Amino acid sequence: MVDLTGQYASVGKEMDDAVLQAVRSGQYINGPEVQAFAKALSDYTGASYVIPCGNGTDALQMALMASDLKPGDEVIVPAFTYAAAVETVVLLGLTPVVTDVEAETCNMDVNKINEAISSKTKAIIPVHLFGQVADMENILKISSENKLFVIEDNAQSIGAEYFFSNETKKQAGTMGDIGTLSFFPTKNLGCYGDGGAMMTNHEDLAKRLTMISRHGQVTKYHHHLIGCNSRLDTVQAAVLLVKLKYLDRFTDSRKNAAVFYHEHLQELSEFIILPSEKTYSSHVYNQFTIRVKDGRRDELQSYLKERKIPATVYYPLPMHRQAAFRNIVRTGGDLSVSEELCDSVLSLPMHTELDYEQLEYIVEQIKLFFN
Repeated sequence: MVDLTGQYASVGKEMDDAVLQAVRSGQYINGPEVQAFAKALSDYTGASYVIPCGNGTDALQMALMASDLKPGDEVIVPAFTYAAAVETVVLLGLTPVVTDVEAETCNMDVNKINEAISSKTKAIIPVHLFGQVADMENILKISSENKLFVIEDNAQSIGAEYFFSNETKKQAGTMGDIGTLSFFPTKNLGCYGDGGAMMTNHEDLAKRLTMISRHGQVTKYHHHLIGCNSRLDTVQAAVLLVKLKYLDRFTDSRKNAAVFYHEHLQELSEFIILPSEKTYSSHVYNQFTIRVKDGRRDELQSYLKERKIPATVYYPLPMHRQAAFRNIVRTGGDLSVSEELCDSVLSLPMHTELDYEQLEYIVEQIKLFFN
C-alpha cells in the first residue's frame, strides 16, 4: 500500500544528515529539533500552538483529558472509523456515542448528530477520514449551539483545507478546540517510528496540554495535574522537519495518482463507486477508497492480491460491532451507512512513489476482473 523506501530515496541525503546530527547531539529527548518542528508545523497549518507527543492515540487521549470531562459524560464519535477515538473515550471512563457517516465521504454525517445528543453529551470527535475534512462549518455550528467541546481527529488529513461559506479557509485540525495528528510512517506526513501532535489556537489549552504530556508538570517534580508521559523524540522530530518541507510535493503526487484512478476507473460505475470530493474540502488522499457493488469486494480484493496488488479494507467492522465496544457504546440513531461501508470499501494502493506503469497495471487488473 505504501513505498516508504522509495520515498526515503528521494530525500535520503538530507534525511541522513538530519538524523545523524540529532544522534550526535546527545539531546534525544526535547532536543532543539522538537521545538523547531513544532514551530514549522505551526507555520504550515496556521495553528497558534503545536504540542508534539508520542503518537496519535496519545494525542486524542490528552485532548480529552484537557477538556475536563467527567466519567459518564458522553462523546460523539463516528461509527465508521479507526478504533483510537472510541478507545481513548472508554479508557477515560467516558461514554462513546456512535453516529452514522456519509456514504460519499465516509465522514461524520452532520444530519445525524442532533439525534445523538443527550443531556450528558459534552464533546464531539469528528474524524477527517481518508484525506478529506468533515463538514466542519455545520459541526461547529451544532457544537456551539449545544456547548460541545470539539476535538478534530486529523490523523489522515494533514494539509487538507476547509472552505467556509464566507470564503475563508482553514486547515484540517485547526478549527475545533483541539486538533490531533498522527505521524505513523504510512501517514501523509510520517516519521520513522511513532509520533503525534496536538494543535490548538487557545493559549490556556496549549499550556494544559503541555503539562499533561509531561506528567502534569510545569517545572520538574512539581505536578499540578494528573498527566502522562508522551513525547516526540528528537530523532523523529528531525525526520519530520525534513519531510514537512516536502509535504506539499508528496500531496501533489497523491492527488495525481487519484486523478489517474478517477479518469481510468469511471467507466466501471456499474461495478464500483469512486471517492467523492466535496466542494467545501480539498482532498489529500491518505487513502483512495472505492466501494464495490453487489457484494463482490472480497472477491476483488483476493483477485488483486493474487496479482501482487495490495488492496486493504479500512475498516471491516463499525465501532458498535467491535467486541471491545459493543456493550459500552451508545448508538445515536440508525447506523446503516456505516455497516454498508464496512461490507463494500476497498482502498487501492496510494502513496507518493506510485508511477504511471504501476497505476496502469492496477487499473488494468481491476478492469479485467469486472469485464
